[in-house]
Amino acid sequence: MDGALRIVLFSVVFLVSQIHCQEAILHISGDSTDRDYCIVYNQSWTPLSETLDNATQYPLVNLTSTVLCNASGVSPDVVKGKAVVVLRGDCNFSQKALVAQSLGATTLLIASDQVMVTPSANASEYAKVKIPLALMRHRDFLEAQQVFGEEMQVKLYAPPYAKIDPSIAVILLIAMVTVVLGGLWSGACEKDRLNSGTAGRGGGESKADSGELSLYSPLKVVIFVAMMCGMLVLMYFFYNILVYVIIAIFCLASASALFSCLDAVMDKMGCGTLSFSVRNWNFSVRSIVLAAVCITIAVIWGVYRNEDRWIWILQDLLGIAFCLNFMKTISLSNFKICVILLTLLLVYDVFFVFITPFFTKNGVSIMVQVALGPDASGEKTQGNMVEIPAEPQAPTEKLPVVMRVPRFSAWAQNLCVMQFSILGYGDIIIPGLLVAYCSRFDVWVNSPKRIYFVSSCIAYYVGMILTFAVMLLSGMGQPALLYLVPFTLITSAVLAACRGEMRTFWAGTTYEVLDSSREPLLPEGRTVHAVDGERC
Repeated sequence: MDGALRIVLFSVVFLVSQIHCQEAILHISGDSTDRDYCIVYNQSWTPLSETLDNATQYPLVNLTSTVLCNASGVSPDVVKGKAVVVLRGDCNFSQKALVAQSLGATTLLIASDQVMVTPSANASEYAKVKIPLALMRHRDFLEAQQVFGEEMQVKLYAPPYAKIDPSIAVILLIAMVTVVLGGLWSGACEKDRLNSGTAGRGGGESKADSGELSLYSPLKVVIFVAMMCGMLVLMYFFYNILVYVIIAIFCLASASALFSCLDAVMDKMGCGTLSFSVRNWNFSVRSIVLAAVCITIAVIWGVYRNEDRWIWILQDLLGIAFCLNFMKTISLSNFKICVILLTLLLVYDVFFVFITPFFTKNGVSIMVQVALGPDASGEKTQGNMVEIPAEPQAPTEKLPVVMRVPRFSAWAQNLCVMQFSILGYGDIIIPGLLVAYCSRFDVWVNSPKRIYFVSSCIAYYVGMILTFAVMLLSGMGQPALLYLVPFTLITSAVLAACRGEMRTFWAGTTYEVLDSSREPLLPEGRTVHAVDGERC
């Protein structure tokens, strides 16, 4: 009974969240084939059917030789009971619709060579028009003529899409898997160091044998965040130049990260390495093959990075590897550093999302402008108005700093312009560094059932759910760190306090670093092996 109630409740929420977009579908059919094209309409005119089966089919009459600002030269017998397509002209949409309606037409399509915006009119004009009206691309109509000739049957329908799109679940899954794997990887590396007796060499901000880098200095954390702010501002003002630098860096860094991840998987699987020597240089066959695969994937992404239909798969793959490698390579030495870093980045995220729109000319936040590119049209449109290019546009470069998943339910939108749900790498990496610290702390204190790691992962999951909930309710993007940072920090702190381990959790590793010698200082009278059970 309880399960049935939950299903009913979810169904009600899902149905209530069904909304209509201003993009719709023009279904054209002929003798043996059919195709779908993007159209833009306004529900204030005659609403369209929600499904193809319920839509009424009409023959299409080609009147692109006129703009139909008046009825001169058009015989009512030619258009009566049919859909007509005309060119966009100087007269307004309502005038065209009233003329088509007076001639007996059932539907009016306006072929446009200009940017297609939601067709609107004075409020008093809507009630006068009784037939559907929509804009389509002129080039789409020319293509349809080549495919179907003059004998075309058309249906217009506007499928509603769910505000709660399944792509959000995919984004959430990607984020959770990345954070969990990154934390487990970091904890496993820490356990290996302890078992090998090298923990004493990895306590400061120095690279250990595994290539990891530990941050211990609050000042350097502040400098790091300040550099991030400066880089973001530079990207805002010099986007067209720096975007190519970031793309090149991403290709190199993601290929290296993917190699590191796949190499670790091979080691876990126990795959052996076949080596050979050339002039005293040793080469591993496995490393060569992995390097070739990773470089190939990065190059393919670099070449086809603007192909929206499928390249997002490679970008997400490289992004996951990048985040995992970052979480494994950069480690925070104690909870104090975690608090400083995450708090500063929370302020950074909120400021550049919510505050900067008051200072920019177009009212778009610097964070959104940089993440989505200079023509972030999805964020610039007002209310229910949309803008769809009528002609092919040169692709605009976007920073590879987000996970992207197409919105599965927005069929009409994707037909017009590909729509994506996105999540920034920082929303995975920043809380992930805290999760990784909790995983290492579990190793240090030998905590049962990885309680710190599991608790931080649950807190991250709840924070992500709240982020998406607020985003859906508000209808605007949210700085995810605003929810993730408090949930993860507070959960970790409360757990440490309840277990009586707050002091050791705050201080982290017992090793301190002297700036002069870079040697670890051990507690008085202890050795490296003597403190093995007191790594907190």
